[in-house]
Amino acid sequence: MEDMEVGDIAMEIPASIIISEDLVYKSDMYQVLEKIDGMSSETMSLLWSMKERHNCNSQFKMYFDTLPENFNTGLSFGVEAIMALDGTLLFEEIMQAKEHLRVQYDELFPALSKGHPDIFPPELYTWEQFLWACELWYSNSMKIMFADGNLKTCLIPVAGFLNHSLHPHIVHYGKIDSTTNSLKFRLSRPCSVGEQCCLSYGNFSGSHLITFYGFLPQGDNPYDVIPLDFEVDQVDTMMECPLSNWTTHMVRGTWLSENQNIFYYGLPSPLLDCLRSARSQMPFTKTLIKANMEVDKVLEDLQSTFNAMMENLSDVDSVDRESSSWDVKLASQFKEMQRRIVSSILTSCSTGIKLVEHELSKCKAEE
Repeated sequence: MEDMEVGDIAMEIPASIIISEDLVYKSDMYQVLEKIDGMSSETMSLLWSMKERHNCNSQFKMYFDTLPENFNTGLSFGVEAIMALDGTLLFEEIMQAKEHLRVQYDELFPALSKGHPDIFPPELYTWEQFLWACELWYSNSMKIMFADGNLKTCLIPVAGFLNHSLHPHIVHYGKIDSTTNSLKFRLSRPCSVGEQCCLSYGNFSGSHLITFYGFLPQGDNPYDVIPLDFEVDQVDTMMECPLSNWTTHMVRGTWLSENQNIFYYGLPSPLLDCLRSARSQMPFTKTLIKANMEVDKVLEDLQSTFNAMMENLSDVDSVDRESSSWDVKLASQFKEMQRRIVSSILTSCSTGIKLVEHELSKCKAEE
């Protein structure tokens, strides 16, 4: 064992053991699946893995044997965990994902099993088995560019067990080396002896990682946001009639902002500009004059919005984490993270309001 430096190969996987859609094309189920309108290669691979998992003679038997009986992603959340997420973005994300998968399953089964029971044995293609396969592919698959230039969604034995990190060692991967016909995972930053070598699953929010991977990363994730929808009234200058447009802004924890000063407050500038334009038709300039201070009372509106949001995020302290199930614990962690973001926004609003009041009093004193 030794320290690894930038550029070193942490792992190398032969292309011959990578599970891709090519295996489906060689199977007896392909002739059935290719005739179904809208059937994607990813869904074909998923259905193939449901059967191959139980094939005692499979060349991938060792790989399938290492996989867990339950992946414990957000797609497997029980009723209690789902209800604990009420009022959060994750609640909607999980419900929509589960509904989508259920519709997809019902479109395929039991029709395929009835029409081709030898290819799609009903005992291997239950809803539970389908959900397991979905979680497998969501949480373990990678997009791989092969030597022929084709990009395919694949399962990579061994590499699929590498964990995600907000500060990964491996960032650039996913292309087969045509010389060695292997997939190489090179380091983008050093990794010391005894340190866990991590890669990046992508720039995902905590809600996405819980739903499809089953964990919430440690540390401050810059992709964790609170979505805020506003209806902005505008005027059609040609018809001289009001228009109504919805605009969405993503607000991060304000501890990630480098500018907490007047006119910025640690909040997204596009959001503040949107609120300012809705409050005043006059062009806004970041100068310390009374008119601008009056406009920046939009912070009070924003504070009111997030106060209501905080009330909807019930206190997580009431959850008994010692006796709670894994999904309730994970739901509580997510809700706590959301409360932390909202709390930081409220703090920034409160601090900003005091800044505005201070500058406004100075402006009035100079009149």
